[in-house]
Amino acid sequence: MGRSASRSKPSQLIGATMKDVAAYAGVSTATVSRVLSAQGGVRKELELRVREAIQELNYRPNQSARRLRARKSKIIGVLVPDIQIPFFATIVVEIDKVLQKAGYLLLLGNTNDALAGEQAHIDIFLSEEVSGVIFAPADFFDMSNYAGLIKAGVPMVAIDRVPGDLKVDTVQVENQHAAALAVRHFIEEGHSRIGFVAGPRRISTSTERQAGYEQALKEAGIALDPDLVQQGGYIIEGGYQAMRRLMDLPDRPSAVLTSNNLMTLGALRYIHEKAYNIPQDISIIGYDDLAWASALKPPLSVIAQPENEIGLMAARLMLDRLSNPDSFTRHVTLEAQLILRSSCRCGREPNRTNPL
Repeated sequence: MGRSASRSKPSQLIGATMKDVAAYAGVSTATVSRVLSAQGGVRKELELRVREAIQELNYRPNQSARRLRARKSKIIGVLVPDIQIPFFATIVVEIDKVLQKAGYLLLLGNTNDALAGEQAHIDIFLSEEVSGVIFAPADFFDMSNYAGLIKAGVPMVAIDRVPGDLKVDTVQVENQHAAALAVRHFIEEGHSRIGFVAGPRRISTSTERQAGYEQALKEAGIALDPDLVQQGGYIIEGGYQAMRRLMDLPDRPSAVLTSNNLMTLGALRYIHEKAYNIPQDISIIGYDDLAWASALKPPLSVIAQPENEIGLMAARLMLDRLSNPDSFTRHVTLEAQLILRSSCRCGREPNRTNPL
């Protein structure tokens, strides 16, 4: 039977739906779906009517909906705390390079280091049926946002930060060792009053770096002074205020380690505003070897993290997990490097008997 005369061509062709096609062709939506997916089982006459309707109505299949039904999106969700931070931006670029070559695209989420932002993006990832998620968790102690991804069987790779008790693949850096290395350098050069600008305790990298700071002091027999540890919140203003508190101490430090790059910027801003000289008045080592670090006067000593390698390894682990979903969980730990420049100098009581 041909199309009924009552089934006329819609006057508005923009945004035609599968139902429009089915009505125009005089068939069911299931028949249209079988034609579109080339499943077979459709009489030649009906298939021709469906294809004619598709052409007449200028119908374009909803690729997102079809992807959801197929449950294979070729999209990887990536969650980072702040894409404006060069460290995370570089990681994302490296992830994208590897995954694009494998036929995957990224869906990027910026959490602003907040659980609410994290949950909002995870909800989107779930609705889009992403093939996997690469993420830096906002809170070590609260992994509840990831329950939906676990339940859905979505492969995950955690980067930079420890993902609480989640049993997922990880790519991290030896944060405790790196921080201890920087503090040991200060100690070897004669510093005994060493300040530390710390990050939030809910973030694993912060607690690991503080542990390295305390470890190096303990090894050297230097008592931990709580006044020399100031919270900076992993933000620029936090670094500024932490450095202000350190420099206002009656017995201020002669050297300071800042535990992330944003706090380093804040600390440097305070130092320059108050006209302290580096390294004559204060020696400083920052985190991450960003482009501006070596361009400062004096050039900044830093703990350089292998962000390119973090991104590369995360993407490779994700591809391996997608190919072998039942394989053992893998944990990759990378080394950081202490790069010494002119922002450090010998302390008040130089110790040349045990050079770095």
